[in-house]
Amino acid sequence: MRRCFSVALLALLSVSGCAFSDDASEHRTLASFSSESNGESACYDRENEPYTAVVDTHLHYRPFDGRAIPFNEMNEYLSRTTVRFANVYGIGQMLPAESACSNYLKCPGTPVSPTTRNDFVNAANLVEHKPEGLHLTLSMTFTDLSNPEPTLALMEFYDKEYSGLFHWMGEVNLVKQAQFNNRHKAATPQNISQWSAFMAELRARDYPITIHSDLGNNASPTLYLPLMENALALYPDNKIVWAHMGMSHELTNMDASQHIAIMSRLLEQYPNLMIDISWRILDDYYFSKWGNQDKYVAFMNRYSERILPGSDFVAFRGNNFKVYQQELNVTSRIHQFLSDDAFRNIALGENYFKLLNLDYQAPTICP
Repeated sequence: MRRCFSVALLALLSVSGCAFSDDASEHRTLASFSSESNGESACYDRENEPYTAVVDTHLHYRPFDGRAIPFNEMNEYLSRTTVRFANVYGIGQMLPAESACSNYLKCPGTPVSPTTRNDFVNAANLVEHKPEGLHLTLSMTFTDLSNPEPTLALMEFYDKEYSGLFHWMGEVNLVKQAQFNNRHKAATPQNISQWSAFMAELRARDYPITIHSDLGNNASPTLYLPLMENALALYPDNKIVWAHMGMSHELTNMDASQHIAIMSRLLEQYPNLMIDISWRILDDYYFSKWGNQDKYVAFMNRYSERILPGSDFVAFRGNNFKVYQQELNVTSRIHQFLSDDAFRNIALGENYFKLLNLDYQAPTICP
């Protein structure tokens, strides 16, 4: 049964919506988002339907060590929630196959290296087990942004092996401080200038690229901002998605107004830039922090056509449906405070459909 807010509580909190049920029959079907059927589809009732996203644009079907939740089981998780569209990310940086380590954070010194392994497993699984009732977009996650030279040849190899299946690139790491102890190095300005060949190919294919690029850390909140600005300046015509609004566990105390000002400035300056609000760190340390929520809601309402939702769930065998359900709830929590237009663009997937030129459409919001 859905757990909806009461009218009295709604009036008190000025929110709307429900926490989702895990009964798939209670949620909208994939077909209901078809542009052909949309005119006949019921409007979205925010007071009685869930505020959780229908699209998970940042979902890792594969973990760092290969011990993954089975593909069909992961798809079942989505079907039990509101999610009907998802990006199938691998994780492009994996632990050595012979390593007993499953969490790189607990294994300093063990390399986490770029590889194609996860992408090929995802592609093989999708070919063999294409799910009904879900729309999945395969993403290439192998790219080493600090050594970009092989990227174009590998893209062509992907085309040879799985023609027409991949339509996204990322999540790829420009700078990820969490992996510094595992031999990851931030890409340099010189490296960024060497992306030109594969970025041109992404433009030709009209594929987005999701880049993980830490803004900085608690000691220096904007330490790495120049790297992302360099990438945006060199490739303004690429569809670049900045993962996690630039945040990480290394940066948990940045002033919200400063953060929002940086995001706003770059969104204004680069029309093809989008940001994703995946990973619960944003809600834990920023959106839910006292005094911050209204600021972020105003920001999302203003730039609602430039924001993508996502859980950042990693399908490691030790996780389960309850973990995914919790991550989806937490990363969707702020949706309930958004304006109707912003809710439709972000939570109901309109931005995602437009970004990929999909033949789907978000429902209108009930008056």
